[in-house]
Amino acid sequence: MEPESFEFYWEDFPVGQLRPMGRHRFTQEEIIAFAQQYDRQRYHLDPERAAQTLFGGLIASGWHTCAIAMRGMCEAYLSRAACLGSPGLESLKWLKPVRPGDEIEFRAKVLEARVSERRPEVGLTKFLWDGVNGAGEPVLTMEGWQMFSRRSADSGGRTT
Repeated sequence: MEPESFEFYWEDFPVGQLRPMGRHRFTQEEIIAFAQQYDRQRYHLDPERAAQTLFGGLIASGWHTCAIAMRGMCEAYLSRAACLGSPGLESLKWLKPVRPGDEIEFRAKVLEARVSERRPEVGLTKFLWDGVNGAGEPVLTMEGWQMFSRRSADSGGRTT
């Protein structure tokens, strides 16, 4: 069986790289549909009840925003990368509400990269993923690591 070939390996994510992950416009209908299935709080479900909360209107679930960011990661690079998974997030912050009609731009910035000490065929990459609204305000930030296969275990052990 032929080994699988990928477009992106650990070496393709240098420190400082900023990679666009697409844009998404949130609609009232999708905000409510996501909330009905996954996050049944009044400020995500019902515009009238949401108006009575401190948010003053309907907002997307933070988990909805994260799910769209994850889709952006997959479309921008993960689906074509020799990704070996992630040990998880170090931080996740929902900084501003996402409202119906908001278009959010998602990005990934490489913060650190190093070779695994125990498995030299694996490279670890720390990302800052964010979402920014049309006013340039961050609405979401996540920091965490992803693991990628290296093209070659002897291709250099850059660290930062």
